[in-house]
This record gives sequence, C-alpha cells and structure tokens, in this order.
Amino acid sequence: MIKETINKLHRELPATVKLVAVSKFHPFEAIQEAYEAGQRAFGESRPQELLAKVKLLEEARAARGEADYMSDVEWHFIGHLQTNKLKMVLPYVSLVQSVDSVRLLEAIDRWGAANGKVINVLLECHVAAEESKQGFSEQELTELLSSDVHYANVRICGIMGMATFTDDENVIRADFQRLLDRQKTLREWVGKRPDVASDCTELSMGMSDDYPIAAAMGSTIVRIGSMIFGERK
Repeated sequence: MIKETINKLHRELPATVKLVAVSKFHPFEAIQEAYEAGQRAFGESRPQELLAKVKLLEEARAARGEADYMSDVEWHFIGHLQTNKLKMVLPYVSLVQSVDSVRLLEAIDRWGAANGKVINVLLECHVAAEESKQGFSEQELTELLSSDVHYANVRICGIMGMATFTDDENVIRADFQRLLDRQKTLREWVGKRPDVASDCTELSMGMSDDYPIAAAMGSTIVRIGSMIFGERK
C-alpha cells in the first residue's frame, strides 16, 4: 500500500511540489518501505521520536555495512518545538517547518550561533478557525519582519500553515489564500532582511484531506501522512 500510494502521489503532484511523508507515530520500517518506493523527505513532530529514528537509521547502516544507506533522506520537523529540545532536532533536520513564535526563532538562532550552523526554517502562520493551532498572526508576522532584530544563524525560507479542519472547500480555499498572502508579505522582505532567503519561495500547505486544493493554489510542499501510512499507531 505504501509503495502504491507514494507512486500515485509522485505521479499526480506537479514537479514544483515536494511531498513530505509524515512518518510521525509510524515505525522506522514504514519509512524504509517509503524510501524504497522513491520517497526522500519525511516529517516528524516529536523530538524524541525523530532522534530515535535517526539512531535506527544509523544502526541500519552499521548492520548493512553501508555508510551511505539512505544518506539522501531529508528530515523535516513539522510539530511544535520546545526550546529545551533543540539539540534533539536541529543537528538532523534539513528544515524546521514549524517556527511559530519569536521566542523559538531567537532560541534557534542562539543554537545555530553556538554550533556554527545556519538553520533553514519556515514561519508557521495561524489562519485556521481552530484557536488550538499555533503560529504567527498577520500582525505578529508584520511586526517580526519590520523589526530591526535580525537572526544571523537562521535562514527564513517561506511560510507554513494549516487550513481549518472542515469539509467546506470554500473555507479551505480562503485559509490557503491567507497563507499565500502571508508568503507575499514575506517575499517583500527579500533583500531587505539578511535572514530572509533570496529564494524565499517555500509555501508548505496541504495535507491528506486537502492537498489537491493546496497544490493547485501554489503550495510548494505538501505534508501527507495517513494517506500514505494509514492511521497513526
């Protein structure tokens, strides 16, 4: 099932859209199966689970005697990241999609400075009806970008967000449009802020239930889990 779904998604998604297979709560063996089907980017949302899977991959390499086994895997962190868990995540991920506050941005910048790394991030924006979802409001995003404070060890690559959980396609489209608008706002700061990437084009929106709408509206990253791996374990 995993292989067939991965192949289907790779066929139907535009070449401009990256598929992140959300592997949280699923075993490492499922990641291996997806990898064998051609999947390379995987999304995790809990630091302990991400670190455990990184270690399992290291053990798999040692057992096979192949140092380059799955060496092109990309780990994306997509969940709420606590500042005291950075060391479990930042050494291993290619992108933190879920930077949802100035406090977290500052902490990532400090960690990057201490460890000689520049961390690629997306700014998570709140556009959905559910108050439980996290992220920058429109005003908070504007205040962040217009601030004189810059983050030398952070590279802001784009915007991430989630639509309201609903069957109403009009609501979903309206939420995605708001994320497109936030991406446009961010793009206006290219060349004005050194921590905003020159190719700041990433827009991570769309999950298992609404990814076709997101892809059609201009998403560059979709995050799909249950459709690929089944219900969470």
